Amino acid sequence: MEEKSDGLIDNADVLMPEWYELSWFSKTTLNGFEFENPHYFWLLLAIPVLIALRWLVVQLYRSRLGVATFKGNVGWSWSVLLKVLPDTFLCLFWAMLVIALARPQRSDEQVERWTEGIDILLILDTSGSMELQDFKPNRLESAKKVATKFIDGRLQDRIGLVVFAEDAYSLSPLTTDYDLLFGLIKNNIKLKMMADAGTAIGSALAVGINHMKDSEAKTKIMILLSDGENNAGNIDPKTAAQLAYGYGIKIYSIGIGKDGKVPYGKNFLGMTNYVESNLDETSLREIADIGKGEFFRASNSKALEKIFEKIDEYEKSEIKENRYKNTQDYYQIYLYWALTFFTLWLLLKGTFISNALED
Repeated sequence: MEEKSDGLIDNADVLMPEWYELSWFSKTTLNGFEFENPHYFWLLLAIPVLIALRWLVVQLYRSRLGVATFKGNVGWSWSVLLKVLPDTFLCLFWAMLVIALARPQRSDEQVERWTEGIDILLILDTSGSMELQDFKPNRLESAKKVATKFIDGRLQDRIGLVVFAEDAYSLSPLTTDYDLLFGLIKNNIKLKMMADAGTAIGSALAVGINHMKDSEAKTKIMILLSDGENNAGNIDPKTAAQLAYGYGIKIYSIGIGKDGKVPYGKNFLGMTNYVESNLDETSLREIADIGKGEFFRASNSKALEKIFEKIDEYEKSEIKENRYKNTQDYYQIYLYWALTFFTLWLLLKGTFISNALED
């Protein structure tokens, strides 16, 4: 089992300010918190309600006691501002208490993802007929593009490459180094990379089986892509498919190309040449049936892409994950502030300072 870890949040220690610094009230700091009990913020609505009630009570008692009032503008002085300080500190005390009850937190989270993995072998035909241009720019380049997209969509599956024409050989063993596979497909797989006087499908399957027979993966599949019929090599494709079945290897076969006349380059007059193309669909179907897979026929690039998407969906690895969460609370900071504001309120209400402010 291979593992892959993705840290969603960096666990690096962050230097936090002291509790008495005003940065705890900045928008950036508050937005960076997750609140365990955000419903407590409804209690903040009590502040304007209490202020309104206090004002109403003062007005009612003042009229009942017959307190003398006078008209005219009262000159501003510092004592006017000081008289609201006790109530201000009481409101701040309540606000800090509510924030503490909401329980601000910051979390570091790590996710471990893994899959049991699938072993996949791509077997690509590079014979001369793959140069035909019923696919744009040709059959081989279209197959390379779709194969690259298929590999890019996998997660920690081991993938290998086998190419064949008149003969077959391994281009890459099973690997999770997808960058290596992308490079091989782009730069190494090309037309005329080997003798192409025939199509050795049976030999290609045998090379693939040799790679996968000792695999301990729960699922092993080979994806064979060809546009011809087996006319080279010394191994019959059906025999190779039966051998693959014996090793628990599933075979998907894809027939690429149209039957009949298809475009192939241009002549000296600039006119498109056409050649006859024939696909041995029967043999490819039999290979897939023996290998307990499925046969597909692709007559254009879009159809080929859809086929690989379908195989990708059939053979999805089950992704599992473990989450590790480290949570740090910061409610203590706001409790300290609440106690500070409460203490200031007591000083202003219960000492000679309060008496001075009332006069």
